[in-house]
Amino acid sequence: MSGGRFTPESARLDDAARAGWLYYVAGNTQDEIARKLGVSRQTAQRLVATAVAERLVKVRLDHPIGRCMDLAAALTERFGLGTCEVVPSDPEAPDLLTGIAIAAAALLERLLSAPEQKIVSLGTGRNLRAMVEQLPRMNCPQHIIVSRLGNMMEDGSATAYNATIRLAERVGAPHYPFPLPVLAPSPEALAAMQAQPAARNTIALCARADLSMVGIGQMGETAPLHVDGFLPAPEMAEMMAAGAVGEITSWVYDAEGQVLDCAYNRRVASAPLPRAPERPVIALASGQTKLPAIRAALRGRLVNGLITSEATAEKLLG
Repeated sequence: MSGGRFTPESARLDDAARAGWLYYVAGNTQDEIARKLGVSRQTAQRLVATAVAERLVKVRLDHPIGRCMDLAAALTERFGLGTCEVVPSDPEAPDLLTGIAIAAAALLERLLSAPEQKIVSLGTGRNLRAMVEQLPRMNCPQHIIVSRLGNMMEDGSATAYNATIRLAERVGAPHYPFPLPVLAPSPEALAAMQAQPAARNTIALCARADLSMVGIGQMGETAPLHVDGFLPAPEMAEMMAAGAVGEITSWVYDAEGQVLDCAYNRRVASAPLPRAPERPVIALASGQTKLPAIRAALRGRLVNGLITSEATAEKLLG
C-alpha cells in the first residue's frame, strides 16, 4: 500500500472514516465516538453521516484511512513485506479483533473468488477464528483448505480456536485437518508419525499453499502455548532464558526470527515454517504483549505479510 498525502478533504474523509469504523465496526454510540475523537456529539453525528453519504461504509469500511496507509507503507518498506494491512484502532480498545478479522476476510474472499483451484493453509488462534466468522458464505468446491498443525493435545482432547473446519464448512471446500497431535511424545515418535501417508500428503499441501494465514503467539504466562498446556511454566522460563520471544503454529523462535534448536521444537509436529517464503504467508497479529514476537517474525522473514492494528503498527515502527 502506498502512503497518502494529507489535504483538508482527505482529512475530512479520514475523520468520517474513523467515525464510521467506530460506529459500524466497533459498535460505539455517537456519544462514545464524540468522546474518543474529542469532538462534539453533533460533529460525531455529522461524521458518521458523511461516512455513509460518501459511500465509505458498506458492509466493510471502504475508505483507506491516510494514517493507516502511511503506516502500512512504512512497515512494507522496513520489513520487505508483500502484503500489509493496517486497520484503525479504537483508542480505548486497541486490541479489538474485529477490524483485523474484517480485513483478513476481505483478502481471503478475493482469493477464494478465483475459478481455478487454490490451496489455503491456516494456523490457529482467535484472530483466525474471528476472520472466518466475518467471511460470507461461499460455494468453493474447487479450492482446498488445509491445517498447518494438529487439533489434538497428547491426551486426545481438542485444542481451541482451530479455524480450518469452520472455514471449509463456510465456503463449501474440501479440507485436510492435520492428522497429528500438536506435539509428539518424542522425536522418534514424531518421525514415525510423519512417515504416515496422510501426514506426508498434508505437509505437502501446506508447502504448496497459495496463501497461508497464521497467528503469532507471545512467550510468558499469557502465552497460548502455556495457557493451552503445551509448555509448563518451568520449560517456558527455560526457553525464554534461551532467547525465545514468540511462536507461529507452535514453532518457537528467537528475537532474530530464528527457530530455536531445542528439545521442544524437536517434538513439534506442525508443517515446517518456510524461511523467506515466496508465496504469501500472512500473520494476523496485534497487541502490546505480542510486539516482540511480531517484530522478530518480520525481522526473520518467517512471514511476508501482516494484518495488524494502527496502535500495533505505530509501536512496531517506533
